[in-house]
Amino acid sequence: MKLIYAIIRKEDENLVTEELNAKGFSVTRLASTGGFLRRGNTTLMIGTEADRVDEAIGIIKTECGQRRQVIYHTPYPSATGAGSHVYTGTPIPLPVDAGGATIFVVDVERFEKA
Repeated sequence: MKLIYAIIRKEDENLVTEELNAKGFSVTRLASTGGFLRRGNTTLMIGTEADRVDEAIGIIKTECGQRRQVIYHTPYPSATGAGSHVYTGTPIPLPVDAGGATIFVVDVERFEKA
């Protein structure tokens, strides 16, 4: 038996969970925060037989594809000397890749459902 931890964007949790459930996977959702954009995440815990790990990961990857997102960065004045950096205080749009999933698969020594 294996345990899959999948850290995904909060926005993707319903689609991923519904698709995993439709394919017979049981999923436990945990709210989490972190990552580069400091946005809400969801950590999914999926217990499954070893021969179904690739199927579960395929579903997660399909539903959590990476997408381009724009964040706004406000530059700070340079410490290298006066006039070397013009600080306007105006946020600059910065495109970044967001989404996707971070997936861990671990062996389960013992599993009980009480």
